[in-house]
Amino acid sequence: MRIVLIAAGTRQPQWVRSGFEEYARRLRGNCTLELVEIPLGRRTSAGSARQAVEQEAGRTLRAIPRGARVVALHVKGSPWSTAQLAARLRAWMAGGAPVCLLVGGPDGLSSRVMERADERWSLSPLTLPHGLVRPLVAEALYRAWSLNQGHPYHRS
Repeated sequence: MRIVLIAAGTRQPQWVRSGFEEYARRLRGNCTLELVEIPLGRRTSAGSARQAVEQEAGRTLRAIPRGARVVALHVKGSPWSTAQLAARLRAWMAGGAPVCLLVGGPDGLSSRVMERADERWSLSPLTLPHGLVRPLVAEALYRAWSLNQGHPYHRS
């Protein structure tokens, strides 16, 4: 199964890239994880954040492969335990379609993007730096995958 993390923002610190790459590399065989970075919308003193979010929305929606299952990462989504994520991962794998996880920019995801989402996942009620979300999601997916594989990485 192919999982695509579609994230707004193209300039992340090295530790973000390294953390994401470490866990994405560990996923192999029947489950892969890739990153698609979407340039942020232009934010100027004359422009509004809403315009920037709409620019990001168009780019995000175009990056979603046809037939993909879409999961928006959003503070008002459902919190999933590792076991719940592992169960979702099994269901996604059984469905056979690619899965796209969407991460918005500093001003979040547009209503158009949220309407496209099949599910909403909340990592935490905390406001997290958008860069931190990338390695956090990659590690959570790897942990859920390793649980499904009976790999010793996951210990409850």
